[in-house]
Amino acid sequence: MSERVLPEAYYKQLRDLQAVDFVLVELTLYLDTHPDDLSVLQQYNQFAHKRMHMAQQFEMEFGPLMPFGHSFTKAPWQWVETPWPWQV
Repeated sequence: MSERVLPEAYYKQLRDLQAVDFVLVELTLYLDTHPDDLSVLQQYNQFAHKRMHMAQQFEMEFGPLMPFGHSFTKAPWQWVETPWPWQV
């Protein structure tokens, strides 16, 4: 079986997505303890929007990804509200 050769654009776009995912994780952790920080909520939503577009472009070109950070949030940060997904 031969190994599939992927174009450099695949790896670049994937690295870019991973960088945005990292930012979203960090913003999520911050917002968990600072749910009323509107400037960070705005940053979170901007990065979530950016990630959604990046993932859409990647998926059109290279196939499906597992989404993360594609959701927007309202103020205050909604993740600290229960029930959490694993509690339902």
